[in-house]
Amino acid sequence: MTALDPVSFIRSTPPFDSLPQDLFDGAAKSLEVIYHPAGTKLVTVGEEPLKHLYVIRKGAVRLERAGQTLQVLEEGETFGYTSLITGKATLDGVVEEDLLAYRIPGQEFTRLLSDARFAGHFAAGLATRLESSLEHSPVATFRVDLLAPVETLVRRSAVWVDDTATVGDAARIMVTERVSSVLVRGEPPGIVTDRDFRMRVLAKGLGPETLVTRILSRPMKSVESSLPVHEAWAVLLEANVHHLPVMRDGEVLGVLTDTDLLKHTSQGPVAIQRLVEKLPDRGSLPGYSRKVTEMVASLLAGGLNPVVIAGFVAQLNDALMKRILHWAEADLGKPPVPYAWLALGSEGRQEQTLLTDQDNALVFADEGASSREYFTALADRANTDLSAAGFPRCPGGYMARNHCGTLSEWRDRFAGWVADPTAEGVLEAAIFFDFRSVAGSLDLAPLQEILDGIPRREAFLRSLVRQALDFRPPPLLLLRLRGGNDLDLKRQGIAPVVFLARCYGLAVGSQARGTLERLRAATRAGLMGPEASAAVIDSYRYLLGLRLRMQLKAIAEGKAPTNVISLSQVSGVERSRLKDSLRSIGSWQDKAAYRYQVS
Repeated sequence: MTALDPVSFIRSTPPFDSLPQDLFDGAAKSLEVIYHPAGTKLVTVGEEPLKHLYVIRKGAVRLERAGQTLQVLEEGETFGYTSLITGKATLDGVVEEDLLAYRIPGQEFTRLLSDARFAGHFAAGLATRLESSLEHSPVATFRVDLLAPVETLVRRSAVWVDDTATVGDAARIMVTERVSSVLVRGEPPGIVTDRDFRMRVLAKGLGPETLVTRILSRPMKSVESSLPVHEAWAVLLEANVHHLPVMRDGEVLGVLTDTDLLKHTSQGPVAIQRLVEKLPDRGSLPGYSRKVTEMVASLLAGGLNPVVIAGFVAQLNDALMKRILHWAEADLGKPPVPYAWLALGSEGRQEQTLLTDQDNALVFADEGASSREYFTALADRANTDLSAAGFPRCPGGYMARNHCGTLSEWRDRFAGWVADPTAEGVLEAAIFFDFRSVAGSLDLAPLQEILDGIPRREAFLRSLVRQALDFRPPPLLLLRLRGGNDLDLKRQGIAPVVFLARCYGLAVGSQARGTLERLRAATRAGLMGPEASAAVIDSYRYLLGLRLRMQLKAIAEGKAPTNVISLSQVSGVERSRLKDSLRSIGSWQDKAAYRYQVS
């Protein structure tokens, strides 16, 4: 514990650290130091509520309901605000270890609530409070306003031509106006770019007298002017275009180019995807992992939540995968039959941030059974190249070089897991049922049909739920500073949500792969209540953010990133929110166990 005086200690504790100085000075003057020995009862349900906000400096307070311990609060954690806000005592509070605390009178707490940020800390939902508590983490020095409206990047109005204009007319106007695109009037309007001149005019042997209506894109992909910059990135990458008209009130405000976004940040996903698309050969693969890490750090510092960041990482990894398979096909020749490259696990769910172990598979059309050697070689080359790019080999061997087969073979495998849910089969099903086709043209409808039939397979669902409940948060009473407890954020916090969300998503017939999409589908179907769903979603987002921040901090310090954190590494408010998150997840698991009669 640092030797801070009471005022300095309170000032360093969220949300007091963000208070305007005049408000904080008033709070500091009202500050009281109190001491209570172990065993002291501070508040009793249904009796007089607490009249102060408490910040613990030393010792511990146990919160109970009906004799059952719900939480133990320690250094840096606060209590009393529920009594102050509701005017009721809803929990019993008992001093577990001799308590030294600082307290602020209720009327002063009410005055501090005039500050929106301070009030929001206590009144907002779990996710909002947690993001606020973590936003000052020193994970990156680079900042860019990714939440700014995209209209702030528009530098000039759009240039238009009539639909009677020729390619030559459009080219001359583009040179004069020094732009790389023109919009074409019509219903709906269209767009012609310098890229169209290369691909649709010169490459096709057309002349300057060609009408622009022969080569334009219509309807054109556009974005609203109020859209945040990071969402414009997503549109640009997903649509694979280089120009985005920006709309306001149904009118074109201007045209945004990928160059505009590249100038906005050299560490953004647009910049890295353009680099990936131009990788000349395998020798340029090393360093990809570092670029992704830098991008993730800058996006996190820019205010994006980890779920959004993971979506960008997935798009980049997909682009890299296509490039790698292009090289493999160049080596081996044209594929003899259609195939599909499957991303599994977190990559299949589009939830990977920093690069982790490979999880992938390869499926090819039944007609190519005699060409198995070709696809085995293709998979081997691709797995090797992914390793060079920074994706470690999977220790469990879940890589395409080991999991390569025909569509019928894969369909039989899926059907076997569902029909006879052994422990090993359920484990493999959990890995492969997150599959997502990243590259290739093979239709995977037969595999999806197996998943679509799972709601009728009670035995399989029960086995899947039983496996999911093997991953559980630790008992909250063990999460203590004094014991020096470590917490595996992945196994004890994130995995419990991922595994059970998979069960719930499959149970309601959702074809979603992402964890949050599965939870929302289960909520719409009535399998989860809205409040429980919101609490689990907020908790999941928080745990992802906490893990990512701790991992980036480790990388910045030259250490290997890990999923394990020590409670001493996080502040008191973070520790409280961590316990809140784990409690929400554990409660959901208990309900699932009861629903599916799984012990």
